[in-house]
Amino acid sequence: MASKHTVHMNQGQGETSYAHNSTIQNAEQNKMKPLIEAAILDLGSNNNTLLPTKMVIADLGCSSGPNALVLVSIAVKAIHSYCIQFQRPPPEVCVLLNDLPDNDFNTVVKSLVKLHSNDPVVVTGVSSGSFYERLFTSGSLHLVCSSNSLHWLSKAPEVLTSNQISAYGMDEYARRESLPMVLEAYGQQFRKDFTLFLELRAKELVPGGRMVVSLPGRRSDELASKFSHIWEAIAQILRVMASEGVISKLKFESFYVPMYAPSDEELREIIQEEGSFSISEMRVHDLTSGGDSTLIIPSRFITLLRAVFEPIIVQHFGNVMDEFVRTAEQRWSQPGSLQEEISGNPRVMLAVSLAKA
Repeated sequence: MASKHTVHMNQGQGETSYAHNSTIQNAEQNKMKPLIEAAILDLGSNNNTLLPTKMVIADLGCSSGPNALVLVSIAVKAIHSYCIQFQRPPPEVCVLLNDLPDNDFNTVVKSLVKLHSNDPVVVTGVSSGSFYERLFTSGSLHLVCSSNSLHWLSKAPEVLTSNQISAYGMDEYARRESLPMVLEAYGQQFRKDFTLFLELRAKELVPGGRMVVSLPGRRSDELASKFSHIWEAIAQILRVMASEGVISKLKFESFYVPMYAPSDEELREIIQEEGSFSISEMRVHDLTSGGDSTLIIPSRFITLLRAVFEPIIVQHFGNVMDEFVRTAEQRWSQPGSLQEEISGNPRVMLAVSLAKA
């Protein structure tokens, strides 16, 4: 199951669309603001003559809806504020938004009108493709941003798919026995993918270029003994559906969600081993801090799951979302059950600011 062919959020503006169910992602984007502003300041300082006269900013994995413009808007405002502070003419800015081909680019392109400007010059565009491939010409980018995207892998680990090893099987004992190997395979796939991501961006950034990214993860003192709560919840809901005959057990055991939540130490180690970037700052904070507290209401949480995972579930199992929702509602029918589950499975967001070495 290759990410570049199947991973996209629910499109449009409906009740279960990503556009209407992305407040947690928006909260995380806003927490990146100080890192982006600091990166702009450093870009000016590193060039000695303040900012260059032309700048290119890219958001990789922009998705759609109101969040698509948040990071690049922060960057453009930071550039203009910098120029006002130092009494310099603003550079001409090109803003590029990237995501996979199945992303809702119709919505994205319409929203880009809000950024376009003739004075100061801000031009916009989109780049369709996987960020695990080359997207831009060499030495053309000044700032790269990405939020809530890099936990998606290029594909499920081949050592599992080619050997028909289930990521989350029906048999509980067999699942527990294979879990360490499965998690190791996912961790190795993330290491391979994130290393490639860094290599590609290093080629596309100008000397001294900056990158600010964030992704779901875990603290380094938390052992990788299970999948993230959302992956666990989805797998357990689908497992019940398989046991009830709603979906095929064989289909269930061949289902892989291509995502991985690294620890901050894993992330730091990969960056240092790859060698193209120095770490200016790394932040680790609670995934739910500053987020929408209504998301712990089961109905809202289920809608969030649909907004993010419905396309990949339907692609593998067919149109089973009504039964998925019914099973999920039963899972969290007891008052406080969802809150208890979330509190017992803490996850964090990792945000890191990088400078091209």
